[in-house]
Amino acid sequence: MKIDNSKYDETGQLKNGWFKQYFKDGSVACEGGYSNGERTGEWKFYLVNGLVKAFGNFENGKMTGEWNWFWASGKLWQTGSFTEERKSGLWKRYYENGILWDEGECRDNNKIGIWKTYDQEGNLVKTQTFKIK
Repeated sequence: MKIDNSKYDETGQLKNGWFKQYFKDGSVACEGGYSNGERTGEWKFYLVNGLVKAFGNFENGKMTGEWNWFWASGKLWQTGSFTEERKSGLWKRYYENGILWDEGECRDNNKIGIWKTYDQEGNLVKTQTFKIK
């Protein structure tokens, strides 16, 4: 299913208030608030099985603050922050078994500093250093 990102409702008015979008089977695909046609506040995106796929906040239509994504099993897959819809701060990804996969800092959508990658048992397998572009 394609998520409706339009700023206008079916009557042609700017979206305001709480909105839900649905999958063909009637289950909720996503839900969150709009203000003057822009996504605002906490939004949740769901998988067809009803589990949360991702959640986080929007400000003036842009992803901001901490966001979390989940595996189809419901376990945490990735967590990270955005500033004006650009990756910033600490980012972490996890294997479906819950073990940390990799971690490092982002700035302006780019990896910076030391990034560490682990195997599925949690052993450090790679360290990379990224310089600011």
